[in-house]
Amino acid sequence: MTVDFHCHSTASDGTFTPTELAQKGSAFAAMAITDHDNCDGAEEFLALRSDRSVASPLRVAGIELSIEPGEGFDKFHLLGLGIDPSNAELKAFLKSVLDGRNARNARILANFRRLGIEMESSSQPCNSETSRPCNIFSYAHGEVLARPHFARWLVDHGHAADIKDAFARYLLPDSPSATRCYEERWHPSQEDAFRTIHAAGGICVMAHPKYWRTDWKTSGPDYAAAERELAALKERGLDGVESLYQANTNEENVAFTRIATKLGYLKTAGSDFHGANKPTIPLGMEVSEAFIAPVLERLDMV
Repeated sequence: MTVDFHCHSTASDGTFTPTELAQKGSAFAAMAITDHDNCDGAEEFLALRSDRSVASPLRVAGIELSIEPGEGFDKFHLLGLGIDPSNAELKAFLKSVLDGRNARNARILANFRRLGIEMESSSQPCNSETSRPCNIFSYAHGEVLARPHFARWLVDHGHAADIKDAFARYLLPDSPSATRCYEERWHPSQEDAFRTIHAAGGICVMAHPKYWRTDWKTSGPDYAAAERELAALKERGLDGVESLYQANTNEENVAFTRIATKLGYLKTAGSDFHGANKPTIPLGMEVSEAFIAPVLERLDMV
């Protein structure tokens, strides 16, 4: 069967609206919208559940948060699945996250200005299809301005050949020092994030554990280290692991699934779909019923 518990819409840095996303996954068994730091697209995404003209898989309101990775680790993205977007505690938490993101974006914009690249009052056209001048903020459809928006602006204004080039040249921690505009941002603690997702009725799932440490991208994951820390995270409130991930190797899928099963975690599968912003990533993940049944049962209850 086909599922996807990691999808982005225009509410953050995807290029498909929540409705278009739901329609593309209409034949899936289950699907979640997991935009960065906001649930703005969830209501629209879930609305098609009552539309009899559209197939109705299990659709789930979700979110993706960047949180403290833990000592010895570099990046921890948390998926909150089955959340209530109207929960007051979640809304207050997301306000603090958005404030941290906006402060980081201000530093990024200042870095670009030092390079002579003015994104806030551009007099150049957005792209070849319009002569309308636009600034960077017009690239974000909601409140969340993210690095893919910066990358798209750079491509449209002739500062990069494509999205990959824009990231490599300007927007990564290891971009060349002469052009690097990347800035780190504030990350909430694991405990606060887990507590907030649970308060909103959701489950906490670690996204793409292969990216937990930067050196794993080249040397491969240290599965023993991952297992040790995942065991500790279970005690702190983590509920699941995205053990099947679009960019994983077969070995990584098998290894992370083995670890998650051994530790008693729920297991999910996600593509990290962003539409044209990550054009090599297709929507949907093929899974067995036995693999996905526990999380489907859990989410169908929330």
